Amino acid sequence: MALHDAVEHRLEAHDQRYTPMRRLLVEALAASGRPLTVPEIIDRAPGLPQSSAYRNVTALLDAGIVRKVATADDHWRVELAEEIAGHHHHLVCRGCGRVEDVPPSPRLEQVLGEAARLVAGMTGFVVNEHRLDLVGTCAACDAAESESDYHS
Repeated sequence: MALHDAVEHRLEAHDQRYTPMRRLLVEALAASGRPLTVPEIIDRAPGLPQSSAYRNVTALLDAGIVRKVATADDHWRVELAEEIAGHHHHLVCRGCGRVEDVPPSPRLEQVLGEAARLVAGMTGFVVNEHRLDLVGTCAACDAAESESDYHS
């Protein structure tokens, strides 16, 4: 219930309502465990019309409830904002464009904190937060590429 309360409060702060269509969209993103394209959201939220999905994603972006995630393909994806979903990082596949969430570990956060301090010391830039996207090839695309190389 805390998820829906947080979303409702953010929408109210932007003079927006938490409609049933927006609730479907938020629930699809919350259940996914990874950033989704709008067509993927529609697949996971039966009853959410395409035109409504795009319009509501825009409203949720404007209210800071969702954010766009950079990908390695031409399709943008969205996920719940970090303040709502919690801090995490991403694995981005160059082959299929899929983006997977990676929960932070204490060791990873320590190393990233050290890297941020190093960059700040070198540049004078004040680092307030961080995001890590590791770009590569998922297991399925790697297997397909290996199979293709095998038959070449």
